Amino acid sequence: MKKALVAAAVIAIGAGAYWATQQKGAEPNNAMLAFVPADTPVFSAQFKPFPIKDYIDSIPDAQKQYPQELQDLMQDENDPRAKFFLGLFNRYMTGIKDGQTFVDTFGLPNSLTSYFYTLGALPVLKLDIAKPDVLWAQLDGIEAESGLTHQLRTIGGISYRAYPLLDETENETIDLVLAIDKGVLTITLATSFSDPALIETALGIKAVPNPLSETGIVEDIFAKHGFLKDGLSYINHQELVKAITTSDGNQLAKQLNHFYSITKEDPFADLRSEVCHTELTGIAQNWPRTVIGYTDFEIKDKQTRMGFSTVIESNNQVIMGALKQIRGFLPAYTQDVNNSVFSFGLGVDVNEFVPALTKVWNELLTPSYQCDPLQQMQAEMEDQSPAMLGMFTGMANGVKGLSMSLINYELSEGTEQVELKGLDAIVTLSADDPATLFNMVKPFAPELANIQLPTDGSAVDLNSALQLPPYLGFTANMALKGNHLAIYSGGKSEEIADGLAKETLSANGLLSMSADYGKMFMPMMTLMEISGETLPPEFTNLKDYNMKVKLDVDVNAQGIVIDSFVQTHNSK
Repeated sequence: MKKALVAAAVIAIGAGAYWATQQKGAEPNNAMLAFVPADTPVFSAQFKPFPIKDYIDSIPDAQKQYPQELQDLMQDENDPRAKFFLGLFNRYMTGIKDGQTFVDTFGLPNSLTSYFYTLGALPVLKLDIAKPDVLWAQLDGIEAESGLTHQLRTIGGISYRAYPLLDETENETIDLVLAIDKGVLTITLATSFSDPALIETALGIKAVPNPLSETGIVEDIFAKHGFLKDGLSYINHQELVKAITTSDGNQLAKQLNHFYSITKEDPFADLRSEVCHTELTGIAQNWPRTVIGYTDFEIKDKQTRMGFSTVIESNNQVIMGALKQIRGFLPAYTQDVNNSVFSFGLGVDVNEFVPALTKVWNELLTPSYQCDPLQQMQAEMEDQSPAMLGMFTGMANGVKGLSMSLINYELSEGTEQVELKGLDAIVTLSADDPATLFNMVKPFAPELANIQLPTDGSAVDLNSALQLPPYLGFTANMALKGNHLAIYSGGKSEEIADGLAKETLSANGLLSMSADYGKMFMPMMTLMEISGETLPPEFTNLKDYNMKVKLDVDVNAQGIVIDSFVQTHNSK
């Protein structure tokens, strides 16, 4: 049973992660939203048909490799349910080799829309399907291989398959439900402890009494955050709080209350008091939702560009003001995902860090909560003080950020081990007075004592000053460039360092990271080929791992913002 659940979880997570990446933009389908309850804690939709065939063609082959760990885990599994999910996953891995094979394997259209939401705790996934008979035939084949068979049931004129997920000896039942009606595949669950009428709602036979289509929630998110209208996702924190602090505040609360009455165990019993409900509701009102929307999307020539923004919405002006106060400086080179192997930037105004953190600390201690779990949190916080950090931040007075970037590198095979043949990289410290900070560090690092940094921006050769051995394979320089202390090696990094003198300090972000996996793996693969080593298939594919990623963390008027960017390219 454990392995069956693991296999199901792997497939669910993989499918969910892949599907979540498909959220692009068009106007909401109000006909579909009429069947989505307004109190769903989780919602995600692809309103505009997503070109799934072209997208799969753009995925590098390295991302299409069968996970050996799953194969090892399941090789001796005899449970029919585990074998069923493994068979389904095998079909997925076989089909994903190219877009046409994938859509042909599952009977999907070249482009599709999809919706995910919950009826209380019951998940519902809907997506377009072009050839139902193809999907049913695949499932029939998997049933024959695994020994897990379905029951064919009918409700409201719609037939559906129900696959049992629990043993017959269990007192309760949970069935995986699949149905196709009017070109839409619905996947959901049916349980013995949930309202039977939910199946009718999930299959679109009955509309919900308070549908999402009549609330304006989706339109409000688009207007507030400026996302592309092709798709969006959100988690409703207020509905989650209702579910754990009330017995009938929403559909999820009612289901949990009924389920816990059967199990005789309620892990949220302490939170269902009036005082906990009031205080946690107040917190949720300050942090109402986490929303995800797409900011960039393009698929062509086997290449995908996709950008999306995750916003943790906040109405807490004190905490948001403190986070804005902390924002520091991120150099321009940390934003260039196309010309580096890896970049990292941390923007923090050290002078403001402790005062801002103190504001957050005091806000979390006010008011004095009466709800027991919140009281315990405050009691633990009262024993600590952010003011103690002032002893450490005082030595970094005026610092606005620390950044680094690996532009390029080369490897060679030495007599005993792999050696660094070339390095192009830069590390920068941005501050009001970086020269003073460097002089403050000297007494703690004797090897730096004799280094005098010119104020005109010219560089000091660190190899000579620090007597670095030549076998390191690179030369390092240090220079003051305006408000930036730069340590760098290589021609491109020198150009970046020279350009820093023109970059004035400003509060422009908190965190930035990026990586180019193709550039990261290429030198290692090239060296292994030159050495004559036979590369395992999984390493061979890394050579063509054409994928760039970028992550930025910041704050704006709406809340805490996490911006992500992914670019993939299949060169074959």
